[in-house]
Amino acid sequence: MGRYTDAKCRRCKRLGMKLYLKGDSCYSEKCPLEGEKFINPPGEHPKHWRSRSTPYGLQLKEKERVKEIYGLRERQFRNLFDIAAKMEGVTGEELLKLLERRLDNVVYRLGLAMSRSQARQVINHGHIKVNGRKVDIPSYEVSEGNVISVCENSKKIPLFSESLAHEIQVKDWLIIDREKMEGKVSGEPSREDIEYPIKENLIVELYSK
Repeated sequence: MGRYTDAKCRRCKRLGMKLYLKGDSCYSEKCPLEGEKFINPPGEHPKHWRSRSTPYGLQLKEKERVKEIYGLRERQFRNLFDIAAKMEGVTGEELLKLLERRLDNVVYRLGLAMSRSQARQVINHGHIKVNGRKVDIPSYEVSEGNVISVCENSKKIPLFSESLAHEIQVKDWLIIDREKMEGKVSGEPSREDIEYPIKENLIVELYSK
């Protein structure tokens, strides 16, 4: 699988919105998008430069935004879309729910990591358990009743205590016990739980062509 190694802030500037890829830095004045009235793509362009928008361009940009937010490559994202398209609900909403139920996203949402990329790293390194069993697959799909916890030997790693110290607002479908460094999936994510300004209908239109 391909790996993006360039500066993460360039992705936010190119797609015209904050994707919260760098944890704390995204909430501070260090963020290059903080307070900007006009957001320019990276490169040598004047302040007034704007690309011409087309329906296809808007659809493509929206798909790229969601891919970057959740840290997926094209094949992974398309596979999830195909699964969502076969589900009974609204395809766009079902796609976002599938993204929310990925283990790396849940670890981030619980506050056990400061970004989704950091969450993927701790999962890959074997620091996370689901229902008492170690899981090292970031794309693992959690379900209601699952308990996600930090491995006992990993609780001494400063990363977890530092992340939990931020006490981020945990979504209603998740429960966190900060002292035990574990959380529980108490329900299903809803469309209202996703705070990003995503227009999922554009993604459905793009893939339906």
